[in-house]
Amino acid sequence: MLRLTDVQLPLDHAESDIKDAIVARLGIAPGELIGYSIFRRSYDARKKNAIALIYTLDAEVADEAAILKRLHGNRHVLPTPDTGYHFVAQAPAGLTTRPVVVGTGPCGIFAGLILAQMGFRPIILERGKAVRERTRDTFGLWRNRELHPESNVQFGEGGAGTFSDGKLYSQIKDPKHYGRKVLTEFVKADAPPEILIASKPHIGTFRLVKMVEQMRASIEALGGEFRFQSRVDDIDIDNGQVRGVVLAGGDHIATDHVVLAVGHSARDTFQMLHERGVYLEAKPFSLGFRIEHPQSLIDRCRFGPNAGNPILGAADYKLVHHAGNGRSVYSFCMCPGGTVVAATSEPGRVVTNGMSQYSRNERNANSGIVVGITPADYPGHPLAGIAFQREWESRAFVAGGGNYDAPGQLVGDFIANRPSSAFGAVLPSYKPGVRLGDLNAVLPDYVIAAIREALPAFDQQIKGFAMHDAVLTGVETRTSSPIRIKRNDDFQSVNTKGLFPAGEGAGYAGGILSAGVDGIKVAEAVALSMLAARARA
Repeated sequence: MLRLTDVQLPLDHAESDIKDAIVARLGIAPGELIGYSIFRRSYDARKKNAIALIYTLDAEVADEAAILKRLHGNRHVLPTPDTGYHFVAQAPAGLTTRPVVVGTGPCGIFAGLILAQMGFRPIILERGKAVRERTRDTFGLWRNRELHPESNVQFGEGGAGTFSDGKLYSQIKDPKHYGRKVLTEFVKADAPPEILIASKPHIGTFRLVKMVEQMRASIEALGGEFRFQSRVDDIDIDNGQVRGVVLAGGDHIATDHVVLAVGHSARDTFQMLHERGVYLEAKPFSLGFRIEHPQSLIDRCRFGPNAGNPILGAADYKLVHHAGNGRSVYSFCMCPGGTVVAATSEPGRVVTNGMSQYSRNERNANSGIVVGITPADYPGHPLAGIAFQREWESRAFVAGGGNYDAPGQLVGDFIANRPSSAFGAVLPSYKPGVRLGDLNAVLPDYVIAAIREALPAFDQQIKGFAMHDAVLTGVETRTSSPIRIKRNDDFQSVNTKGLFPAGEGAGYAGGILSAGVDGIKVAEAVALSMLAARARA
């Protein structure tokens, strides 16, 4: 097979145009093209009246070697790379020790899946509930203001990504094509097959619920074991080596290999690890608000007369502004046709996030508008970033009325530095509700100043972004983990052998795809470590 990249065709092209483009690119007769498949499809919307689709294609031809020789040096025609996944190990017969995976977000699920596929029969621990029970508990906060601290947007089977847009793209370097393994396994679990070709694939919450259940069933069929409502309260460490984990109920599970994939909100776990002497350090994250506009406005600005085309779907955006006070302001986790959701995991605090279904057909577009924060903003203790997040989440709770409503303000009023009293053309989607007022007190002054400067600048890129009636909802604090659990080249903690920090909570991923990829890498490291330990025994 030959891989052709950067094949550009009009938005309204016919299927035959793809074949014609392959024939033209390769300089062959039509009869020499045996077949083709689409590897990836994206679009170029810089010219709104002439939006182009951009393809990466794999073509089967009659004489591949001759074509490659003739087109030598053409960087857009190369042999199709091997993107299949190849296991690094297989568990030997009679292996009695079992690895433990803590957390069932995308990182934990893929660590568990790869270990199970290699025959290591992992034990997978989750502090929250199975995904359908967890969904009911999450709706309890959104509909009835009832927070379940162990079962919510952050905790439970599927992780925080379950209640999100389900974005499956990342800018990580992936020379071994682990991302393809993630997407392939998702399709096996009933994800839409088009995620394999879309340049910015997504799934949506409702589909993720079913997929998580299917992946759990696959792991269990291979000998893996899930234990829900099993919070890890301690780690048994002997002379720098993990010997097991202790659950909240007191049960001890003996193991020399623990994958720690707890997500960015496991604050009590981070505290426990610090107390046990596991090396961790503060890292940057971001603070800000959710902003909502009519999705139709974003579609028109991005796609012009092609807005509404089913191939393009709901438009997204990515914005950055470098403010005069030295802060960077950027859009984060943009959710086309989605909703703003309550995402706290602790009583007396308000946290926002964004979520979309696969259809992306809700009336509003939303994204985080956030400002970069560094450890210099919260110096001292390695866990000081957690206290910093909590301070602003608590202020948001008070400003929202103390009942899990979120504080909000119209963009026009925010820019003019005056309180808001009534909604206009944009109605917020956050549940339980939004209490309008003044957002000045719910984030640090330098964050407020930077966002106030950035919104008019963003309006220069997307006309209407600073529209008066657009809604800001606070606060967005869980953009990433406030700590990094430092690991070495074999993916183990730098000072605790047998502990494998992984995923977003440990500071090594950001989003579903990169977390899944990190889970695969860590699972491979665990498997190789277990085989090495067996060889030494």
